[in-house]
Amino acid sequence: MTFITREAQQGDLPAIAVLFDLYRQFYAQAPDLVLAHGFISERFNKRESVILVAEDERSALVGFCQLYPSFCSVEAKPIYVLYDLFVIPSARQSGAGRRLLEAAELRAAADGKARMDLTTAKTNAPAQSLYASLGWVRDEVFWTYNRRVTEP
Repeated sequence: MTFITREAQQGDLPAIAVLFDLYRQFYAQAPDLVLAHGFISERFNKRESVILVAEDERSALVGFCQLYPSFCSVEAKPIYVLYDLFVIPSARQSGAGRRLLEAAELRAAADGKARMDLTTAKTNAPAQSLYASLGWVRDEVFWTYNRRVTEP
């Protein structure tokens, strides 16, 4: 299959919302297309993230990735957090995910980012293999912690 990667446009938001909803389901969240569309639209409209899409030869979106701008205090430089990467099951192993990661790296370089960070499930071996094949290095030094914030 041949894919084109490009930055998302306003007209892509409904299709991206479907992909985002499937992405969330992959990570054991209940389907909620309304929530997915609202979240993606807000990030896009407020320019809080960069969304890249992979489009097949029929111009159908088969995947997306979302980059959030952040900073590395230790390096004192801007970075991107590649938080979301998803390719529909029928397009997996076809190069779409690889193309999205390559496009993300080009975008990060163009935007002056020092690096990109990402996390994935420990059980997501196919993604881990793809990341390693592209030169991503798994962190063996730092542990990642999370804490839910409760309302006062």
